[in-house]
Amino acid sequence: MVFESLPEGWRVWNEEPSGRVILVYRPDVFGSGDLPDECLPTIYLTNGSRNARPGSGQYATDEWHVVLFLEPEIEAVAETHESREAGAAGAVDVAERFVAGAVDYRGAYQVPREAYFARLDEFVGEEETA
Repeated sequence: MVFESLPEGWRVWNEEPSGRVILVYRPDVFGSGDLPDECLPTIYLTNGSRNARPGSGQYATDEWHVVLFLEPEIEAVAETHESREAGAAGAVDVAERFVAGAVDYRGAYQVPREAYFARLDEFVGEEETA
């Protein structure tokens, strides 16, 4: 499967057969209190509706969505793909971009978390993300 090629630090947290996949980055570091638990970078692959209405995500769509969350309400990347296979490849691509420092996690926040960003910089890409 495509998730065997995840970059260093990313893990499959949950994979439903032919369904949703959840990937997490460095749960060993975020779960240890070294970095805030609520900031665990998480990639969701799902064909659930992206409507903001409560419960709408339970309805399957013909599209597969890849979303990188930096916190429960902080989205850094959101992409749509035509199939689960394309979405899975897209999820791996997002994980690779994150590790390489090519995801602007600072720009996703309205209120900067400078101490957190400085610590996260030690794990991903260059000091400043593009």
